[in-house]
Amino acid sequence: MTTDEFATTADFTGLAEQARMLREGQVTARELVAASLKRIEASQPVLNAFRHVRTEDALAEADAADRRLAAGERLPLLGVPVAVKDDTDVAGLPTLFGCRGEIAPATADGEPVRRLRAAGAVVVGKTNACELGQWPFTEGPAFGATRNPWSPAHTPGGSSGGSAAAVAAGLVAGALGSDGAGSIRIPSAWTHLVGIKPQRGRVSLHPHTDAFQGLAVNGPLARTVADAALLLDVVQGPHPEDRHRPGAVDASAAARRDPGRLRIAVAWRPPLTLTGAAPHPDVRRAVTALAETLARLGHHVEEARPRYGLIGLGFVPRGTVGVAEAAALHPEPALLDPRTRTALRNGRFLAGRIVRAARAREARQHRRIGSVFATYDVVLTPTTAAPPPAIGTFDGLGAWRTNAAMAAACPYAWPWNVLGWPAMNVPAGFTGDGLPVGAQLLGPAGGEERLVSLAVQLEADRRWHERYPPAP
Repeated sequence: MTTDEFATTADFTGLAEQARMLREGQVTARELVAASLKRIEASQPVLNAFRHVRTEDALAEADAADRRLAAGERLPLLGVPVAVKDDTDVAGLPTLFGCRGEIAPATADGEPVRRLRAAGAVVVGKTNACELGQWPFTEGPAFGATRNPWSPAHTPGGSSGGSAAAVAAGLVAGALGSDGAGSIRIPSAWTHLVGIKPQRGRVSLHPHTDAFQGLAVNGPLARTVADAALLLDVVQGPHPEDRHRPGAVDASAAARRDPGRLRIAVAWRPPLTLTGAAPHPDVRRAVTALAETLARLGHHVEEARPRYGLIGLGFVPRGTVGVAEAAALHPEPALLDPRTRTALRNGRFLAGRIVRAARAREARQHRRIGSVFATYDVVLTPTTAAPPPAIGTFDGLGAWRTNAAMAAACPYAWPWNVLGWPAMNVPAGFTGDGLPVGAQLLGPAGGEERLVSLAVQLEADRRWHERYPPAP
């Protein structure tokens, strides 16, 4: 089955709509889950979005959901199929996180999956991710290449590329990803989705307490802002052992509110990457059009420059040590990508005093970069500088060349991981070749609700959710 063929049969109803249909008896959970599993099976030879599919268990859980619905039980996602990224524990499945080798199955669900189940969702499978989430592409010898529903010759991005491909193709209406340097926002941009990177600690990472030296967070990918908000509300909340414990937000309520008239800074200049990165003309055109939409909607929009300073001095040690810590847990290090083994060696050097110094800089970075919010409510940037690269673009590159190519293509997302603050991607449009690109809405600590309200207003005007991957 080709990509175009399964795109015509995919069910693009959203999470909230599916939950309503189930409550009102218009469809059964078994029908929804079976249809999702059928689309996954049909798409897998082309998209390769999933590492594990829970066919029998998911159908059994759907049947249980139907019995609960018939008994009058009501939960936010009771009977709705969803997917999670393969860096998150699902009991009975190994958490391979893009790696080759044998790893024992998880004995318990990670906290986000526990919360999904508590809301009634049916996890149909675990989606592909690049090795230990390091790169903005989802390819590797462990599982092959995950492809973009909008153009199978191109990557959906990474590291949450499997989740992005699954949602964009209509295999599921929503999925969880993780974001340590843009890994939700980048694939959302490159597959025409809404992706939210929440405040650090908003969504528990348990059994991990401080993943990737505090850079990584979990968050939702969906086709609409309301669905992404619903998924965020369902999975947010701390585990008792969590290190970071921000208060709750009500993203779904924010998705029903007008944002008011906001002051919005458009920031074209990325932080220093030594690559000379500048947005591709099609990216700049699309983000400019979105900024013009914001101005037409009544917001005050002007160009500005956040004071990034040398924020890379905070990111590189933390990111490298984070990869090294994850790599050190692999039972067969020789099976890791040579670039990962380089990060493992470098991370050992940067650990200890150097990474502690990098983390100690965060408070000063909050003050310096956060000064932009004394004048503006939201910062708007491109999500990436480049459109989606072709599959294989990064093949054969060593660690240094891969990092340089990544920094040039994706220079905008990672600073907000250093800060731990919320950010989200919204679809910005398409290149002349029909490839999706995105824009990034950035807020201060605890700013998810404002970002969601602004994104809903944009969505109502631009109607991005009404455009699907191409049909024949």
